[in-house]
Amino acid sequence: MVKLKEEWIAALSSPEDSTRAEAARQIYAAGRSRAEQAMQRWLHNADFARLIGKNLEMTVGLAVRGETFAQVRGANGWPRLAEVPPEQDASEFTLHFEGGVTLDMLTSRNPQGSGAIAKFLLKFGEGVQQVEFCCSDVNRASAILRDQIGVVPIYPEARPGANGTRVNFFLADSADGERVLIELYEPAAIRLE
Repeated sequence: MVKLKEEWIAALSSPEDSTRAEAARQIYAAGRSRAEQAMQRWLHNADFARLIGKNLEMTVGLAVRGETFAQVRGANGWPRLAEVPPEQDASEFTLHFEGGVTLDMLTSRNPQGSGAIAKFLLKFGEGVQQVEFCCSDVNRASAILRDQIGVVPIYPEARPGANGTRVNFFLADSADGERVLIELYEPAAIRLE
């Protein structure tokens, strides 16, 4: 398993494109490794695997302090901020790199607040906070994980996420005994509401 290094986070704000891309690749590999280990049993369930799709669409969510968030955003051309529901107390933008490497940069709007990102930063500091997977039906996937695999979702039903998505979260055990927060998200374009 790849261990996340602080210098990789700092390198995301480098003026050099190649330095930023290499740091993103390392961070993505670290998050992906832990999530894949945690989800091995999930992916053996045919019903769940169909909802996730053959090509896992994965994003690594990196929680950073406000100043790091601003530096990384500036170094990467000021990507558009996501529309995050106010109750989630988070600011977010996405970085895309070659090879399907995608990072969501997350920070708390209120660093002393009680939001998930503020709590994570207080307890762990900057690092991989979650790993996100695209899913065609979050509520159905949550029911499969709960009823067939015994993994309890954080929320009873999917809830609003960034940019009109529907989301739910799961704490899963990785091979190293650490817990990994997995987010399943259903893009707004998939839902027929």
